[in-house]
Amino acid sequence: MGNEQWDHPFPLGYPLPVAIHSSPVLVSLSIIVPCLNEAETIAGTLEALKPLRARGAEVIAVDGGSSDDTVARARPWVDRVLIAGRGRALQMNAGAAAARGDILLFLHADCVLPESADHLIVDGLNRERKSWGRFDVAITGRHPLLRIVACLMNARSRLSGIATGDQGIFVTRTLFEAAGHFPEIALMEDIALSKRLKRFSAPLCLRHCIRASGRRWERHGVLRTVILMWRLRFAYWRGADPDKLVLRYLTHGE
Repeated sequence: MGNEQWDHPFPLGYPLPVAIHSSPVLVSLSIIVPCLNEAETIAGTLEALKPLRARGAEVIAVDGGSSDDTVARARPWVDRVLIAGRGRALQMNAGAAAARGDILLFLHADCVLPESADHLIVDGLNRERKSWGRFDVAITGRHPLLRIVACLMNARSRLSGIATGDQGIFVTRTLFEAAGHFPEIALMEDIALSKRLKRFSAPLCLRHCIRASGRRWERHGVLRTVILMWRLRFAYWRGADPDKLVLRYLTHGE
């Protein structure tokens, strides 16, 4: 980067030379993957992270008490497997507490990062002088409406500054701790964290896409799932108890 200097509010770290406050440092990235009964998909998600691990990224899988082979299938592809209480917020907070990186990236177990995600995050945060952000999302599947759903999700996120877990939220450790971590609620933990982070700065919205599985959308009906999520988010905005909302989410399609 030559003699460029970046006035970034938080220290970064990863095996890429970055000039921050005139001092070259190494930026470290930790990828935290919460999982629960994801034996069918977890190996593919984690295997895709192999190039990032080769460049120095740390990968931590945090299992919430799977009854299938998730842990066994994850173990060869990660630096650590942790067991935590069930619930994405609990699992992601446990992973963050154990992580060594200066940037934390939270990745759902059925999502695949874009190529060179590590470079995109570090370069983007430095260039835009941000401390957190997310990717755009592309929902994989055969239903033609999935592409429209993804476009609307990305547009809504840009307008609102709110990120969802499918978009791969990343944040400097310093800001994550200042924001008080994920609220340990049963649902909407990603939205709640985004609201906390927005108090410090707007997010970096990277247009490179995470590929998220459309299996739940297709299993229960795309339009039906969209309507459900709108209703749940509206109810959460109105102050509904996340413990009650998660019951509606889990029984969707039954």
